[in-house]
Amino acid sequence: MSNEQPPENPQAPETSETPAASVTSETPATSAAEPASRTVDPRSLRALAHPLRMRILDLLSDEGPSTSAKLADRLGENTGTVSWHLRHLAEHGYIEEEEGRGTRRERWWRRKDRTLVLNTRELSTDPETSAALTVYRHHYLDRTYQRLARAVSVPPRGDWVGAGNMSDWGDVRLTPDQLRALGAEMLELIKRHVPAPGAPVPPEAEPVLIQFQLLPMLAPEHPATPEESR
Repeated sequence: MSNEQPPENPQAPETSETPAASVTSETPATSAAEPASRTVDPRSLRALAHPLRMRILDLLSDEGPSTSAKLADRLGENTGTVSWHLRHLAEHGYIEEEEGRGTRRERWWRRKDRTLVLNTRELSTDPETSAALTVYRHHYLDRTYQRLARAVSVPPRGDWVGAGNMSDWGDVRLTPDQLRALGAEMLELIKRHVPAPGAPVPPEAEPVLIQFQLLPMLAPEHPATPEESR
């Protein structure tokens, strides 16, 4: 996990960027990454697993290109600190400067890849990378909950009433292979229905939230004793 901190007085230009979908897929080792996706390796995951960097990447995904000053204002952070983290994200290929926009003192950045693919089997081989994966997954699930909360806070209207679906199966028992197969089939189904980037958008279309989680609900290997849990 990355523990580095920005210098006390970082000097850096600003940044910004274009909208991009923020999707994370955890796939078996045999799955191939789709176009416009990136398979995250252990080194780049350790660099990303920093709370502020993940929040920056979220904003660049959801709101499009931005400068360090604009991002700092949205995040309530120092501009120099945000600039330092932006350079770190760029160094590891998560973002890039938007050409032909901004100045030497005010640079704009955008997210590079629409989809991040995490092979959890590969990323769980050593303690440091496994810890970074845990940090990333907790942030991802927190963001997932926040998006769901925003979606349900606005009651549907018109033809949208009854168009959504919220389902939960909490007592299903599957083998690891069955769980992988279910996830692969669900991803393929979603891909068939999601329009390709750049495809014409019907006038009646609205933003839609698509989420699903397939997670084994395992008991801890070593449950804490009453003394340890105090």
